[in-house]
Amino acid sequence: MAEKEIAKQAELLFLWDGENWNPNGDILNANAPRYDEVSRRALVSDVRIKRTIRDYLDAKGYEIFVKEEVSGKGLADGKQRVKTVAGAAEDVERAILQKCIDVRAFGGVFPVEKQTNSLTGPMQFKMSKSLHETEIVFVKGTGAFASQAGKENKTFREEYILPYAIFGTYGIVNALAATDTELGEEDVKAVLEGLWMGTKNLISRSKFGQMPRFLLKITYKEPGHYIGALDNLVDLVSNKEARNEIRTIDEYRIDLIRLIEKMDKAADKIAMVEYWYDEALTIEPIPETWQRRDFGI
Repeated sequence: MAEKEIAKQAELLFLWDGENWNPNGDILNANAPRYDEVSRRALVSDVRIKRTIRDYLDAKGYEIFVKEEVSGKGLADGKQRVKTVAGAAEDVERAILQKCIDVRAFGGVFPVEKQTNSLTGPMQFKMSKSLHETEIVFVKGTGAFASQAGKENKTFREEYILPYAIFGTYGIVNALAATDTELGEEDVKAVLEGLWMGTKNLISRSKFGQMPRFLLKITYKEPGHYIGALDNLVDLVSNKEARNEIRTIDEYRIDLIRLIEKMDKAADKIAMVEYWYDEALTIEPIPETWQRRDFGI
């Protein structure tokens, strides 16, 4: 059997958008989209991004550690989940790592007897933000059922949405931490597929219609090197005087000049640049040396 290829140092930039949706509701704020009042940009947590990836990989048949498990009349706690995955294995941590791609990628916390084990994952994402100012819109409508039995008046529903937003998600693959969790290059490929296809196939009422538009992976020659905050190095260019008036993908373009300038300065450290691209998005320039990929779907 060929020896497993441990994941290499890499940086990720993922652009994705949606219309009339709620990409990440804030339960402490009436489930309205997460939002920074100062910058007027919408936010999506790394937890939401990881859940999107986990749900897709789970549906594809991968073993996922962080997932709901029914136990009796309720849900299993962490100890029960450990027992389900690791069984009677003497080395619980290794058993979970061998089975669960999400722990190899994102790390995790799992209780064993009187102690809690914690692993730092080599693949991490920071809080995503929209590349432009946007706004939250309050929508009100009627429900399908009467407010009470025998009444004619229907219930009301209220929700908050973003009319439009394109997000930049920045991530990193830490080659040093990958050795600790045995994250492989094939695992990274699966996670990236989960990021792209999971975003596209998250067909819930609040998220239906969100689309992956561009994914960039910069692979480095050695561990420890990265440019940092790639999402801050792309510019949205639009004829709209007020960016919060943008409503479709046709009303702007993405400029990569500043990002490419940073990459040029680090060229001696870069082994390969790969990208995935939905041509509905206008994004330029894309250097000929970058290698275009797809997920075969």
